[in-house]
Amino acid sequence: MTIHLGTVGHFGLAVRDPRASAAWWSRHFDLRELFAGDDYVGLTNDDITIVLQRGKPSPQTIDHVSFHLPDMRALRDALARLRAAGVDLEDPGDEIGPEAPGSPNLGLWFRDPDGYRFELSVLGGARGT
Repeated sequence: MTIHLGTVGHFGLAVRDPRASAAWWSRHFDLRELFAGDDYVGLTNDDITIVLQRGKPSPQTIDHVSFHLPDMRALRDALARLRAAGVDLEDPGDEIGPEAPGSPNLGLWFRDPDGYRFELSVLGGARGT
């Protein structure tokens, strides 16, 4: 028997400055402060909680974290907003592409101020869904 994994409760990242990271995330995404202490800030929305804790960033420990968007319109809108805000996007000029060769899922990749890599994706986006 296996254990069913449900919705991600939260994930934590070591960041140089939790307050500055929280401000960056809140500026670009629909996240609000849930809790905070001297060395950490928890941000949340209805789907995810991110805990930003003071420490030495280690972006090489994970390849990336992906967040699903509802449709291609939302992905294109996200790209325009991130581009306008000067967020560090991969593949400048050709940012939206398949998650992997032959994948029907489309995404775009960016880095936060501490160098962690994230993806915004649309399941089946290549099929026009």
